[in-house]
Amino acid sequence: ARILLHGRIHNIQTSWVKLGVDGTRAMLRAGANDLGGTLMEETISRMAGSEFGSAKTPGEIAAVAAGAGRPVRQRTTTYGEVPADRVAAAEVAGSLVGVALPVV
Repeated sequence: ARILLHGRIHNIQTSWVKLGVDGTRAMLRAGANDLGGTLMEETISRMAGSEFGSAKTPGEIAAVAAGAGRPVRQRTTTYGEVPADRVAAAEVAGSLVGVALPVV
């Protein structure tokens, strides 16, 4: 696909929600250069029969890419640079996954 689409489509995304970690790593090794993203809650793929997770922290996403030997870079939806404050906020939010907050 990378050869066929060269110059027309610059980024090909793989979905860990649909393929799982092993499938996603295979796609990254095969030429995909965009590893979906973190999700607060994913239900559409699971309702369609996906057996993989519904949320990953930024650290878990980085580990998937690292396991495929690929570098990690957080980017915006349009593949721009993410401001440092947003990167820091994502790291803090990732550390809160699984933390039970009190009901007030």
